[in-house]
Amino acid sequence: MITLSSDFGTPYPAAMKGVLCRHSDTRLVDIAHDFPRQDIRTTAFWLREVLPYFPPAVHLVVVDPGVGTDRAAIAVRAGDHALVGPDNGVLLPVARELGDREIFEIEYEDANSSTFHGRDVFAPAAARIHETGVDSMETLPDIEPTGEFEALRFPEPTIRESAAAGEILVVDDFGNAITNVPGGFLDAVDEIEVNGTSAPVEPSYAHVALDRQLVTVGSHGNVELAVNQGRGDDAFGVAVGDEIRLEK
Repeated sequence: MITLSSDFGTPYPAAMKGVLCRHSDTRLVDIAHDFPRQDIRTTAFWLREVLPYFPPAVHLVVVDPGVGTDRAAIAVRAGDHALVGPDNGVLLPVARELGDREIFEIEYEDANSSTFHGRDVFAPAAARIHETGVDSMETLPDIEPTGEFEALRFPEPTIRESAAAGEILVVDDFGNAITNVPGGFLDAVDEIEVNGTSAPVEPSYAHVALDRQLVTVGSHGNVELAVNQGRGDDAFGVAVGDEIRLEK
């Protein structure tokens, strides 16, 4: 299969699908096309959390604030998967999860549009890699190995015995504020201070009353600030990129 991820909304993904359908009869699977516009780090986080659950596939990813500049187009072979997209770091966190990595630069002549490389550069490349096979992608004439690429990494928290200093990585559509602090920090803890405000530590949202705050470990394995059927970002007064301090 070929999966598609972008910040395009609609109708632009349909043009990429049209190109893919002209070159392949494989199954096309949408991951999401409503990632925050031009937000490379948030997209990279969610791809890391979602794509490892797929069987081997070619993953087309277009969140590309540098479109039309001299940023490169790359393909990454990661385990049995291939990822295709702009060289801005968005592909690397999930590639590390998928397996051993090899990075290739996709050479291309002037595209039809300097604003829509998803259609004119990345979709044709994804189709060619799919048809050739992930194990043979280096045989394509327009793909060359490269050692120069943007290697996005998420910030690391500072963990001590009784305190952790971290950052809000993303806020999901429910308002859950996901930190970069690993969930193990909450082991054997019933209550914790979040930036000076005390909140209970619970295994899931419904363990507190409706509209009450809690701190939990999300499905991603990180500490998460939440509200039962409410927005954790509002209740805790945090946003993406904010510093967070947890004290036992």
